[in-house]
Amino acid sequence: MNPSRRELMIGAALAPLALRAGAQARPRSSGGAGLPLPATGQEWRVPDEVLLFDGSTLRPVHDRNKILVLYWWASWCPFCALQSPMLDKLWRTHRNAGLQMLALAVDQKREDALAYYQAKGYAFASTWVTPEIERVMPRPKGLPVTLVLGHDGKVLMALPGQSFPEDIEEIARFL
Repeated sequence: MNPSRRELMIGAALAPLALRAGAQARPRSSGGAGLPLPATGQEWRVPDEVLLFDGSTLRPVHDRNKILVLYWWASWCPFCALQSPMLDKLWRTHRNAGLQMLALAVDQKREDALAYYQAKGYAFASTWVTPEIERVMPRPKGLPVTLVLGHDGKVLMALPGQSFPEDIEEIARFL
């Protein structure tokens, strides 16, 4: 089977950036970063509530009538810098059509993630991954990572690495 555009682009881009990004990608703890990507159909546990950067609280499990997009990112991640604007556009377009989103910043310092998030003007719900969040919902291997959960809390789509416009558009088909 021929590799997809996504697989070719990720492979080509990953090699030269891996050393540079890897030096900055030190996990805060050994508490689970690097778990295998969950399989489609696997149930994925989310916290009952999450305190967001804007001070509000998101309760993802209380809103099972929506599709939930989980997105792990970092301010220093070059792939996240390309993907985040596409997810922000998805959020702005579909937030009233059954979409819920939680972006999870894995920066070493909360302040770095918050400053980046605010400077970019993103509208999607985001938080910094605390040890408590990481215990409930450990980050799958890689960065960025995007998971789409269905109404039943099961994985509909799992995207490792940078997503492209066609990947993001595919998320909207679940709405």
